[in-house]
Amino acid sequence: MNVLEAARQRIAWVFDQFEYVYVSFSGGKDSGVMLHMALDELSRRPDRRMGVFHIDYEAQYEHTTRYVTETFDALPDRCDKFWCAMPLSVPCATSMHGSTWIPWDASKRDLWVRESPAGAITEENHPFDFYRYGMEDYEFQKRFGAWMARHTGEKTACLIGVRADESYDRRIMLASTKNLRKYPGCLWSTGGADTDQQFNFYPIHDWSVDDVWIYNARTAAPYNKLYDVFHQAGLSPHQMRVASPFISQGIDTIKLYRSIEPHTWGKLVSRVNGVNFAGIYGGTTAMGWRSITKPAHFSWRQYRDFLLDTLPPDAAANYRKKFDVSERFWRDYGGALDDATISEVLQAGHRVKVVDKTARTAKSRTIRFDEYPDDLPTVTEFRAVPSYKRMCVCILKNDHLCKYMGFTLAKEEVERRHRAIQKYAAL
Repeated sequence: MNVLEAARQRIAWVFDQFEYVYVSFSGGKDSGVMLHMALDELSRRPDRRMGVFHIDYEAQYEHTTRYVTETFDALPDRCDKFWCAMPLSVPCATSMHGSTWIPWDASKRDLWVRESPAGAITEENHPFDFYRYGMEDYEFQKRFGAWMARHTGEKTACLIGVRADESYDRRIMLASTKNLRKYPGCLWSTGGADTDQQFNFYPIHDWSVDDVWIYNARTAAPYNKLYDVFHQAGLSPHQMRVASPFISQGIDTIKLYRSIEPHTWGKLVSRVNGVNFAGIYGGTTAMGWRSITKPAHFSWRQYRDFLLDTLPPDAAANYRKKFDVSERFWRDYGGALDDATISEVLQAGHRVKVVDKTARTAKSRTIRFDEYPDDLPTVTEFRAVPSYKRMCVCILKNDHLCKYMGFTLAKEEVERRHRAIQKYAAL
């Protein structure tokens, strides 16, 4: 069986298992294929309805807006349309002032990249009992699923066009059962917002990017013509992304706005801090990869301190707090590294203490540093080992959460989010 046949069988199975199905549609190539196949299945079930859910991030190519509009206009009457253009908190890797930005923010209406689409669900007309201003877009997606199950009163499934070969995180999400709820007997699923009435499914999880374009070529299905422009600009299929332009995955190609849609580029520069810098230096060492350089008269620790002094006070304080945690952790407790990496650290001449085994995994050992390294240039796994250079990378990448260093949300950050959710839950 090929992946197309497998995906069609999976979609049919989801329709059999659930009373209501909706598709999460971004306007990209994967979600487009997912939507077309779901519509094919809907056509074989004349007694069913289906939903189409789209989050509009305001700042995007006109090609994408045009494709989404044409797709929504062509949907059959049996499709419920949820085009959401609302002020949500969205990741942002261009600004030194914060890690997020808010599209469709009414207080910045004069800076909007474009006007809200006709007929869209907005902050003024939305029907959602869970919504609050500035909530994270990921949380909004999760709670939308639970709301849909309540709204329809039916067991609800969301079909999502996610492919495992796009990133390691996506492979882990699909393959792991640890800390993830799965629909019984279905590994290619995840639970929604803590309800047994709604689950998410990924029927094209085993597709490659080639499979997507083979599908479009053989079926003549409509797709976002932005990909044609990307191809003409010299991008490979793996480099082509349709997403919010300010996320870290899009920094390398944000400069294409200048040549593809210069009028949109001008609005992006006014809309979010740091966009012009990202457009000039995105994909270069200035945006903070391993190959970054520093002034010759600075150590990496001194360069880190210099960079911190250039930041707004709140942002600098956030980084300093996380950097202090990292220094204490590697000095007092230690981190788990594999034997090959430990060998490279020892060969580099650093004074460390190695514990024979760690409870984290039998394949690694715990290593503690007597002195926090300035740089470990001969270590292959640069991101896995501590160094002041790695801290500089985080600052230059505008990585406010320090994910590059392995940090997740801190306890107080999780609690702050939980308090906000409770505070606005009844609104």
